[in-house]
Amino acid sequence: MHDLLFADINALEMADFVRHSQSLSLNTPEFQQCLEKGKYEPAIRKDMMEGQRSGVRGTPTFLIGVIEPNATKMKALKRIRGAQPFPVFKETLNTLLTQ
Repeated sequence: MHDLLFADINALEMADFVRHSQSLSLNTPEFQQCLEKGKYEPAIRKDMMEGQRSGVRGTPTFLIGVIEPNATKMKALKRIRGAQPFPVFKETLNTLLTQ
């Protein structure tokens, strides 16, 4: 489904989702019912708000950070936006490790 959605990011209407579910041999009635009821909408909205608070403005965005002892959340130290080559990640990690 991921590949189909990203193949045409302008085709994101309900009919497109249903068509994709059929091409993937999913249980289309169950899939459509799930979409119509918004079963996962609250979780998606929560994730989107958390991403926005963290400075995520598009995909991909990578947050690099640490988890302090006894903490349950990561403390983001650096954000990398966009599809970057390996050297960008390596330099970022090396810089953070030397601090």
